[in-house]
Parts: sequence; structure tokens; C-alpha cells
Amino acid sequence: MNATTLTQAAPAARRDETVARALRRRRKLVNSLVKSLCVLATIIGLVLLASILFTLLWRGLGGLSVRVFTTMTLPPGSNGGLLNAIVGTLIQTAIGTLIGTPIGLLVGTYLAEYSQGSMISNVVRFVSDVLLSAPSILIGLFIYQLVVEPMGGFSGIAGCLALAVLVIPIVVRTTEDMLHLVPLTLREAAVGLGAPKWKVTTLICYRAALNGIVTGVLLAVARIAGETAPLLFTSLGNLNWSVDMRKPMASLPVTIYQYAGSAFDDWVQLAWVGALLITVGVLAVNIIARIVLRART
Repeated sequence: MNATTLTQAAPAARRDETVARALRRRRKLVNSLVKSLCVLATIIGLVLLASILFTLLWRGLGGLSVRVFTTMTLPPGSNGGLLNAIVGTLIQTAIGTLIGTPIGLLVGTYLAEYSQGSMISNVVRFVSDVLLSAPSILIGLFIYQLVVEPMGGFSGIAGCLALAVLVIPIVVRTTEDMLHLVPLTLREAAVGLGAPKWKVTTLICYRAALNGIVTGVLLAVARIAGETAPLLFTSLGNLNWSVDMRKPMASLPVTIYQYAGSAFDDWVQLAWVGALLITVGVLAVNIIARIVLRART
């Protein structure tokens, strides 16, 4: 290479270096800006969450007492509690979860393991996504037409079915996504050893995706535990003690809805206590599940 060629190449190299430095500065600037926005969004979310929890503790702890857990809902000024509403919520949430979880698990497994690319899987996935985003009041109206009117009245059964319908699409989506994350090599190794498809799914894939599936179930429980609209059209609520699934059944969300808008201070206080109990209950379920899963692994 002669001197003339070197002289011509030097300015081009300097220009390339200048452009590279400018691009690096731009990338660092964009990275810093996006990182700052993410940190700001996180701080805002934490502040809002902390403010909600603080408000619940501040307004709810003042009315929390043994009476809340031992006395039924009573007329204003009668020092009533939330016993029947707590029991009704536990029953309906538990039964709704027990009905919806196996159905969602099986549908999610079918979509992830047995129907790749088929027309029916696309239809099922579309319907599941529609249910996932549908307002809960529509689910309540659906169960009202399907169960409440034929049975001739509101009932705990209808409330459980409405909550189960809300559980199904959440479990379907999380199960399918978690099974897709299981490495293909695990399946191939099991098949290579002669294991049938159903054993690969239940003994290999389910175990590998257990944490994610349980997280989906907990998300479903957290959603249905505070649902009010579907229960207004199904189980309705009951001011008296009742565990008969064929009759209207009390629940904390409906009781909170009724009490929070009342003109009586003791009912408003009980509404705050009920909101605190739901929040603490969902948080406790999540913490216990995390501890159990961590112990298993």
C-alpha cells in the first residue's frame, strides 16, 4: 500500500470512528432514558400499592375484632360481624377453583401438547382469550340465564359456577404458556426411553412447569376472591347464616358492595374490614404457596 492510499484511507477511518462514537453515545442515551422510565414506573407502582395497603390497614384495622369472625351480618347498629360472608366466600372460592382448575389445566395441556396448528386449537384459544378479557358481569348474566332462571332462584351453586368460568381461561393461558417453556429435549429424552405421551406430559412436563401452573391458579384465586358483579346475578348474598348451596349465599365482595355505599358508619367500617380480609387472605395464600413450592424444589 503506497502513501497516497494511506492518506486517502485515514480520513475515512476517522469518519467511521466518529460515527461509531456517536452511535454509542446515542445507544447509551436511549438506554439511560428507557431505564429511568422503567425505574420511575416501578416507583409509581410501588407507591400506589403501598398507598392502597396503607389505606386498607388504616381504615380496616380499627374495626377488626373477634366479633367480625364470630357474628353474622346484622342490621345497622347491632354490632354485627362478617362470619356468614367469610364462610360464603371461602366456600364459593374453593368450589369455583376446584371446578375451574382441572378444566383449565386439561384444556391448556391439549393446546400445548396435542393440537399444535390445528383448526380446533385456534378456535379454543380464541374463545379462551375472549373469556379472559370479558367483563365479569357478562359471566354473571350468562350463568343467570343458564342456571338461576331454570332453578327458579339464586343459589350458591350458581355463584360457584360463575367463579369457575372466570378461573378457566386464566388457568388455560398459564398452563399453555408454561408447558411451551419446557425444553423439547426433556420430552425427547423421555420418549427415547419408551415413555408414552401421557406419561411424558404428566411426569415430566407438569413437574417442570409446576411453579408456573400454580402461579396461574393463584392468579385465578386472587381474581375470583374479590369478584362482585357475577355474584350479584348468581348467589346474590344472604344476611342470614346459610351453607345450603341451593339457596342464596353471602360473600365478602357482595357484602362490601352493599355496606360501602350505606349511610351507616358501622356498616362502612365493616366494608373496610372485609376489604382488608380479602387482601390479607389472597396475600397469605400466595406466600404459603411460594414457601411450599420452594420447599419442594
